[in-house]
Amino acid sequence: MASPSNGGIIGKSNKTSFAGACEPVTSITASGAGSFTTKSGTRLINSLVIAGGGGGGGGASRSGGGGAGGLRNLIDVPVCGSTSYSAVVGAGGTSPTSETVGVNGTDSSLTAGGTTYTSTGGGGGGGGGQPDDDGLGQDGGSGGGPGSNIACRAAGAGNTPPTTPPQGNNSGSPTGPLSGSGGGGHGAVGTNGETGGPNIGGAGGAGTDFSSSYGCIGPTCSVFAGGGAGGQCGGPASNAGGVGGGGPATSGAQSGRNGTTNTGGGGGGAVGPASPSAGGIGGSGIVIVKQLNKASGVWSLQSQMQAKAAGTWPKYLQTFPGVDYLVIAGGGGGAPTLGGGGGAGGYRASGFGPAPLQGTALVVAEGDHTITVGGGGASNTVGDDSVFDTITSSGGGKGGNTNQPGGPGGSGGGGGCNDNSGPYSGGTGNAGGHTIPEGNSGGSTHAPPNQGMSGSGGGGGGMGGAGSPMPGRNQGGAGGSGVPNLISPAFPISAFAGGGGGSGHGGSPHSSSAGGPGGSGGGAGSASASTPQCSTKGSVNTGGGGGGGGYDFGSPPPTAGGGYGGSGVVIVRFPDSANLAVSPGCNSTAPAPCSTKVATFTVSGTLTVTP
Repeated sequence: MASPSNGGIIGKSNKTSFAGACEPVTSITASGAGSFTTKSGTRLINSLVIAGGGGGGGGASRSGGGGAGGLRNLIDVPVCGSTSYSAVVGAGGTSPTSETVGVNGTDSSLTAGGTTYTSTGGGGGGGGGQPDDDGLGQDGGSGGGPGSNIACRAAGAGNTPPTTPPQGNNSGSPTGPLSGSGGGGHGAVGTNGETGGPNIGGAGGAGTDFSSSYGCIGPTCSVFAGGGAGGQCGGPASNAGGVGGGGPATSGAQSGRNGTTNTGGGGGGAVGPASPSAGGIGGSGIVIVKQLNKASGVWSLQSQMQAKAAGTWPKYLQTFPGVDYLVIAGGGGGAPTLGGGGGAGGYRASGFGPAPLQGTALVVAEGDHTITVGGGGASNTVGDDSVFDTITSSGGGKGGNTNQPGGPGGSGGGGGCNDNSGPYSGGTGNAGGHTIPEGNSGGSTHAPPNQGMSGSGGGGGGMGGAGSPMPGRNQGGAGGSGVPNLISPAFPISAFAGGGGGSGHGGSPHSSSAGGPGGSGGGAGSASASTPQCSTKGSVNTGGGGGGGGYDFGSPPPTAGGGYGGSGVVIVRFPDSANLAVSPGCNSTAPAPCSTKVATFTVSGTLTVTP
């Protein structure tokens, strides 16, 4: 009905919401209580509430996959501005080693506007080989798959308790004695275990892709709540969990694979016949909140002006297309005492640098933008991520200690020296899982036969190539090369993201050795520690990995610490129509060719863009 408050317009009372330059998205990932705070003009939010996935069934064989955690996509939830709201993130369910059912995942919830919205934990998978209730899949957000030997039993029920729309699906049904069924996913029911033939366990039900609504979040790029795959009786497992859900064990006497953290994926079932093994642990849940810019419906001029005065009416924001970027993360630290070199920080770029490594330029709106410049890792420590807008580069992997592999990262750290118990691999690169890789793997190490503690550290990976393995007993592997990028004429560094060199080894007291050279920007590895050479740091604002620390015999044996990784850098290049301001003052702006300008961040700060 009409009223003075809406200017005489007949119909429902509409709500406006203005969250700022963009619609901010917050991910709450830690298990237990968390919170988020709304912007001053926010009055509406959308939210994904995803519970923990169920654990896969345990046993000597063919257990069921865990069901995905319940998923609810809440639309236009009313909130107040500048207010903190609470959320709870559910943990994934565990799995026993004995032939019993997996544990259900824990509920996740969001409390807003006086209402608590709850998603139910995924159902645990049934134990393998059990004709009794221990083989039953459990009910939950999505149902857990039953184990084998219970062909007369029903599937684990999803959407329990019921919500509209449904928060999940049923598991697959038991069909025979030699294969477990897949847990249900948010996007589909789990698959039945196969009968006859290879007796393959059922695949987990598919998750659902929300990237178009919330952006690309986490390792699955916003595909959430896939079910865990069922186990089978012997042979290599082939069916997989839904995206985010765990697959089964790859062979007998192995636990099922875990659901992916912060996806609500179900854990995979165990494979047999073999000694009893646990199923996979369910993936923890997540709560994602998107603050909205919205003014739908029919409005009187009076109502519009009231909303503008309250700061809740959406504002037109100018955008600037074709914004190129160079985002380099901090390099990983080299490891001490025969350590591997640190991996380079992740490298992501558009418009400049080697063409195969160029991503797509961004469209950036006016307003304040937070810039994060990752610090280099200390000795044997990963580097920190760097972030601009939707672009995140992963910190470089740490170098491996003696008898340790290198750590993963933007580029992976080199493997550590070994005492005939190796070889030890370099850490993997491209930790962010990007289509255009952000880095490469570190180099491996080996122990020459019959020489006791021998060998040197492997080189850390760089953007231009993998780290080199140790070439000989006393010489460290070279760090992977960096790559050039001329996005800013005012920042003339020849190359970015080179890996740190591996350490040298002195062998017999004070014998000749050599640390591996660093890639462009990466630190060199140390020779034997009794020589004047020490491991070197990665170069500042290049993301170079630190060199590995050397070792020499003596009493006591002298050692050298690993070099620190080099800090990262963020450089962005806008058209001249944009006005750029940076803070703090150690960051800078400068003109660039072709009617453009650049902002360079050597430390974390704020970029302000205005028309």
